[in-house]
Amino acid sequence: QVQLVESGGGLVQPGGSLRLSCAASGRIFAINQMGWYRQAPGKQRELVATITNSGNTNHADSVKGRFTISRDNAKNTVYLQMNSLKPEDTAVYYCNARINWRDTWGQGTQVTVSS
Repeated sequence: QVQLVESGGGLVQPGGSLRLSCAASGRIFAINQMGWYRQAPGKQRELVATITNSGNTNHADSVKGRFTISRDNAKNTVYLQMNSLKPEDTAVYYCNARINWRDTWGQGTQVTVSS
């Protein structure tokens, strides 16, 4: 069974940084696009950033210049470097990947930005 496991969330002060990781494991034949989404309390899940297997990236306007998505294809892992964090970045962050031509989601990791 294929799964995605996120790590790296936590509590950080405004202006601080965090790095999220998401590793895919299981019987993997192909991984295409990978990405990060987030869902704040009372809000819909929204796109944060995506990256293709050739390295093309897309970042939401709200995080451009502060967050950077990257991936290590040899490790089947995608990262999200988050800098200059704001209280409005507080949310559960979910990893998503197109693995073996099917959408797969991680369990989510909490990011809280608060003083």
